[in-house]
Amino acid sequence: MTTDTLAMEIQRVEASRIHEVDFDNLVFGRHYSDHMFVADYINGEWTNLQIAPYANLSLSPATAALHYGQAIFEGMKAYKNEAGEPLMFRPLDNWARFNKSAARMCMPEVPEEIFMGGLTELLRTDAAWIPTAPDSSLYIRPYMFSTDAYIGVKPSDTYKFIIFTGPVGKYYSKPPRVKVEQHYIRAAEGGVGAAKCAGNYGGSLYPARLAQQQGYDQIIWTDARDHAFVEESGTMNVMFVIDGKLVTPATSDTILNGVTRNSIVDIAHHWNIPVEERKVSVKEVIDALKEGRLEAAFGAGTAVVVSPFGVIGFEGTDYELPTVTDESFVSRVKAFLTDIRTGKTEDPFGWVVRA
Repeated sequence: MTTDTLAMEIQRVEASRIHEVDFDNLVFGRHYSDHMFVADYINGEWTNLQIAPYANLSLSPATAALHYGQAIFEGMKAYKNEAGEPLMFRPLDNWARFNKSAARMCMPEVPEEIFMGGLTELLRTDAAWIPTAPDSSLYIRPYMFSTDAYIGVKPSDTYKFIIFTGPVGKYYSKPPRVKVEQHYIRAAEGGVGAAKCAGNYGGSLYPARLAQQQGYDQIIWTDARDHAFVEESGTMNVMFVIDGKLVTPATSDTILNGVTRNSIVDIAHHWNIPVEERKVSVKEVIDALKEGRLEAAFGAGTAVVVSPFGVIGFEGTDYELPTVTDESFVSRVKAFLTDIRTGKTEDPFGWVVRA
């Protein structure tokens, strides 16, 4: 998808801020590129498409999203190949999931030509911001929120869709210590757990803070009813290597359909590694740890890519995870994903899209 047939206004910055960024010491989520893509939903259609300088927004105090939480987003990344071309990883999967979130939150869908056209033009405009150092990338944040200046609980009639980007480094500097959560929940059946809506993340902050006060970096979410089955970890899908098999909770209306998660599952199949997508009990994981059958436990997501856990805390006991070696599935799948995303190896799945 290109922007050749997509009418949009392009307003470039007078002077780039790129010189203000130390690309050798990137902190995740602190720097933003020069431009953003913006579109408005008014009178039942998307209009005012433009590439504009990254800038603050002017909003009414009565903006509906600030009161009633009609806000969704996606997380994506762009890389450069050796020829310096911007590469996107599975962008259409993010577009499809974005629209599923929109439907669940009673928001309008964004057409493919607007999502992909705006994203492509934005990456071309800010291509210089895509870092090339190991473990770095250009993080992409598409999001939409309701903009009616109206205090009343109903779906908004107007919305704003924005994509902005920023260069990032590693999300975790070392394997995170995670704790199995047995009181608070992330999502319940029939809720919005499968949507990337803002409220999901706001509700996760307090239990995460409690875990951090106990010396952990994140928590492993469990099911809302019995706290017996693993669901996600922090903002990541969670995966295990047990007895030589890749085991991960099946996606549902309480578990996000992760693009990185699905990529790892596809790679495991490609490598003829057994994969089980099913309910995974906490007891099964802890028993496998105790018996030395758990080779690895890790989070998978756009921000972290692949993040092996260092410790799993459960009922007051910390269980150390085996050291990850270069030959382990975790290391190999992360390296393979990185090589595909950066064009260093053949992409047998057709995941990479050039901007």
